[in-house]
Amino acid sequence: MNADLTEEEMRRALFGEAQQEAQVPAPPVQEPAPEVVFTKPIATPAAKKKAAKAFTPRLRVTLRVGNEFEGKMHELIHEADTLSSLLAEQDAVRAARHKYKYVEVVSVKSM
Repeated sequence: MNADLTEEEMRRALFGEAQQEAQVPAPPVQEPAPEVVFTKPIATPAAKKKAAKAFTPRLRVTLRVGNEFEGKMHELIHEADTLSSLLAEQDAVRAARHKYKYVEVVSVKSM
């Protein structure tokens, strides 16, 4: 290797010819890619099978409700999705208390 290189030769070795840069053609213009629209595949109702609904235990709670003390009472029926008669009774009374002041449980029956 020749150690006595001139500055011009070193520049040419490192950066290439100055004339080549002027002759380099402009990069080709890329054509725009055709528009591609991605859509979600439509799920068919048959593809999604629901499990058969199992039997849900239900209790029917009958209440007598009213807003007047010893006044006119109405009968109200509440259906609860539970096996526990205590929970069904509590749910029915809680729901009836939103509208009525006086609530009395008459019966709790299985449906």
